[in-house]
Amino acid sequence: MVAVSSVDADMGKFGVSQDKERALEVRLQALHIHEEDLEETFIRSSGPGGQHVNKTSTCVRLLHRPTGLSVKVQESRSQGLNRFLARRLLADRVEQQLRGGTSSHAHQHDKIRRQKQRRARRTKQKLQGRAGEESSGA
Repeated sequence: MVAVSSVDADMGKFGVSQDKERALEVRLQALHIHEEDLEETFIRSSGPGGQHVNKTSTCVRLLHRPTGLSVKVQESRSQGLNRFLARRLLADRVEQQLRGGTSSHAHQHDKIRRQKQRRARRTKQKLQGRAGEESSGA
């Protein structure tokens, strides 16, 4: 008999909390992405991580057959976590395709772009104001 620790019981099949796993399942169902429509392949990762990364196939490539969208994730040294992240990224891409770029990610991107423009404008105004003071004060 093998004793299951409380940490193992809290983690689902992807190595993340069951709450995150359930939230992902609900999101995939809402986008009509079914497990049987996914083709999952495991590839050896590259980059930092040392011998562990070089010896194990932790990189996950996920293909959604109906849409033809493919994602590849090798962010973590854990295959389970990469599987979770790949599904989440695929859901983002499918949502973006369905909504024509008006997904939450696109809104966040636009918001940051506007903030940067606003900061640049303020900085430019401050610099012009200082330049005006120096030329009139000399």
